[in-house]
Amino acid sequence: MSEQQSPQVSLKKQPKQARSAELIESILEAATQVLAAEGARRFTTARVAERAGVSVGSLYQYFPNKAAILFQLQRREWQQTSRMLQQVLMDGSRSPLERLRNLVHAFIRSECEEAEMRIALDDAAPFFREAPEAREARDSEDRFMVPFMQEALPNAAEATRVMAMDLITTTLSAGGKQFSQQPRTEDEIRAYADAMADMFCAYLNEISA
Repeated sequence: MSEQQSPQVSLKKQPKQARSAELIESILEAATQVLAAEGARRFTTARVAERAGVSVGSLYQYFPNKAAILFQLQRREWQQTSRMLQQVLMDGSRSPLERLRNLVHAFIRSECEEAEMRIALDDAAPFFREAPEAREARDSEDRFMVPFMQEALPNAAEATRVMAMDLITTTLSAGGKQFSQQPRTEDEIRAYADAMADMFCAYLNEISA
């Protein structure tokens, strides 16, 4: 039995003119609206083209299928998260534990503010998650977490740092997803983020002793 091929999720071609870039942007903006309104299962290239006011043929010049559109939406969300991670974790004016606390607060708040779209993207993940591009994009956060963990745990063994990084990122992601599944007040967001940050900081203090 042949292995199932990964979907093609890269753009067919990169835009070389402002007009082409604007077309891609309008398609992705329309795709965001269709995904929010229809959900992943009713998401189609035809609906996206109609919402964007372009022909399906124009859409297919750049996007080979609906999986490619959904992946581009997810990649934007991942890139936004990576920029947030970089900004917080690379702030040399604060101690590692202060940065970790700020990261937890920023991440939990972001999860709650964008919960509707992130839930929709989670539902859409089966369409593109096996593609190599998706795995590479998911792993991009490690670029910032690895040097941060080296700074936070300078005397720890490499295996300890890797375990700590995995525990923090996995717990943060799963906890943020679960917590944001219902509307939260400002006080609830702050209390939850404080509790999670306290837990992470106590853990790092314990293993660095």
